[in-house]
Amino acid sequence: MPDTNRISVPGSTVFPKNAATPPPTKTRWLVLLLISLMYMITYMDRTGISIAAPAMSKQFGLSQTQLGFVFSAFLWAYAVGQIPGGWCADRFGPRLVFLIIVPFWSIMTALTASSAGFASLLGIRFVFGSAEAGAFPTATRAMQLWFPKEERGIVHGVTHSFSRLAVAIVPFIAVSIMVALGWRWIFYVFGLAGLLWSFAFYLLYRNLPEQHSSVNSSELAYIRGRNPDGSIKPSIDPRRRPAAPWKMILRSPNMWYIAAGYCCFYYGTYFFVTWFPTYLLEYRHLSLKSAGTLASLPLLAGMVGDVAGGTLTDKIYRKTGKLKFARRVVAAPAMLASGICLVPAATAHSAWTAILCLTASFFFLELVISPAWAVPMDVGGEYSGTVSGVMNMAGSLAASLSPIIFGALVQRGFWITPFFISAGVLLTGALIWAFLIDPDKSVVAA
Repeated sequence: MPDTNRISVPGSTVFPKNAATPPPTKTRWLVLLLISLMYMITYMDRTGISIAAPAMSKQFGLSQTQLGFVFSAFLWAYAVGQIPGGWCADRFGPRLVFLIIVPFWSIMTALTASSAGFASLLGIRFVFGSAEAGAFPTATRAMQLWFPKEERGIVHGVTHSFSRLAVAIVPFIAVSIMVALGWRWIFYVFGLAGLLWSFAFYLLYRNLPEQHSSVNSSELAYIRGRNPDGSIKPSIDPRRRPAAPWKMILRSPNMWYIAAGYCCFYYGTYFFVTWFPTYLLEYRHLSLKSAGTLASLPLLAGMVGDVAGGTLTDKIYRKTGKLKFARRVVAAPAMLASGICLVPAATAHSAWTAILCLTASFFFLELVISPAWAVPMDVGGEYSGTVSGVMNMAGSLAASLSPIIFGALVQRGFWITPFFISAGVLLTGALIWAFLIDPDKSVVAA
């Protein structure tokens, strides 16, 4: 007769239900480190161009508006690829998806160095964006499989803090590479980083904790939870290919509130990964060396905000048991505070005052990232990759407008107006979070 006291899925380690309880392993944190490094690489690849942009513009004769379109080409493709990327992660598992898309986008990063003008640069960045589109929805699905609900805030805080760390250190790294070897080598070096990560990921990651040889029964029980009889709750069968409930997702008002809130967030952040270095150089008249240093300050503050927001939303949830309150009470006030800080940043005469206000604005804005990405896991369940793809698609489309609007206004001499536009967008986001987004309401179930 089969042993009914054992839990398994195909390709997994088998755990006795009634075995003596060992101390839990910490393999999920290795998984988090791998995913966090991937987040870091994505932002190195997509923001290196912000440092190379002045030299590229000079070499290719690009206008400010053309440069804005180059920045946005990535986001157009990135937005279109979000839903297919999330769907593939739900259907085929994060491991396979990552092992396809990360090497591909790393090659496209390196190929950016081969661009010869506006058209080729636009095309390469578009293909690069389509390759990187599945990264965050796939990561969201992976973390939904590897972490309990009580840790959803902090895992997103940590992963996104690595992405902000990338944006913070890219000025130092990219300027050094550009001074020593020229701007094209920025893309060669960053592309190599993604290929090395892919090899490590292949060796160390499995789709399910049950499939990983380093996970013991205690850690699995913590991740999955226990049934009333003390047995560990089973996971999904990795051979299952869930069909996404598209009509339910796309007809859910809550889905579109979540998407609208992320539109406001992403619009606000994209200035810092595109135009910020140019703003410091051309409007605040800082040297290249000073711009490389000071451009990192908001991003370092953002790292603190990422972890603080994740820690805070998890702590409030554990204390109150109220998921809606735990997500909203962090996100809504933070977006409001971020928008308020943009007003003195725009109008200050002192470069230092403006930079400090922008730093404060980005810190508050990054408090939002953990609740924002935890919500698709809250409302999407086994379709969290697809749901997060819908959210990130909408956000990316909104963010793609930011560098174009900024570039068009700057070309006409309006350096202050874009900040007031962003402040209004963030105020709208605060209202959406405060009154409309409901993390307790599934978008994949009636």
